[in-house]
Amino acid sequence: MLSNSIDPSSQELADLLEQCEERLGYSFQDRSLLQAALTHASGASHRLASNERLEFLGDAILGGIVCEMLFHQFPEFLEGELTKIKSIVVSRRTCARVAQSLGMEDFLILGKGMTSYSQLPLSLMADVFESLVAAIYLDGGMMIIREFIEQHIQPEIESAVQGDHGVNYKSQLQQLAQREFGTTPVYKLLDEKGPDHSKCFQISAFIDGFRYHPAWGRNKKEAEQRAACNALQIIERQTLSVSEQ
Repeated sequence: MLSNSIDPSSQELADLLEQCEERLGYSFQDRSLLQAALTHASGASHRLASNERLEFLGDAILGGIVCEMLFHQFPEFLEGELTKIKSIVVSRRTCARVAQSLGMEDFLILGKGMTSYSQLPLSLMADVFESLVAAIYLDGGMMIIREFIEQHIQPEIESAVQGDHGVNYKSQLQQLAQREFGTTPVYKLLDEKGPDHSKCFQISAFIDGFRYHPAWGRNKKEAEQRAACNALQIIERQTLSVSEQ
């Protein structure tokens, strides 16, 4: 990371930006966009020179592309499940993790007070990732930023879908079913497709004999989690509807 005392025209800054481009796998036509994306408010001569505006744009671009990725990759998911996965994938924690995996902390332009931190705040790293998304989009266009996001966010999508982030829909549904209906959910296999080495399973959650919207999964555990998420979404909507009447 660099102090804000660095000369904008110096070779040191030029070297920093070039090294950052190598780490990102993208060469900017307009390096001033990359410089702005890396500049924290504490390291800027004025607020408009920081990455705050880029962060605003990058947040919207990232969200839109992730929504489209989820929409096409998971045609069997209901809106509620897509929303929950998206919230994990575009969360501050995830954005910070991706920025750290790219080693972006080595290239940040910070004020003297921030450079004393042994470990930068996660929120700062998340802001940098969103700012970089906007900078790459403005410099290279939608196709380029889509490829960049797919490369770095696809693993996060797969992790979220597989439940690696601790979202246990079956546990949530069991607690809700016991509280609202005085019973526990039952999961039933409805269908399975594919060869033995690559089967997909369709499962529904049943509560008091009522079958909720089924879900497919690459294994029974995954299908049950998705089926539980579908049931939660439907029950939550029904509860909201009753409360509004």
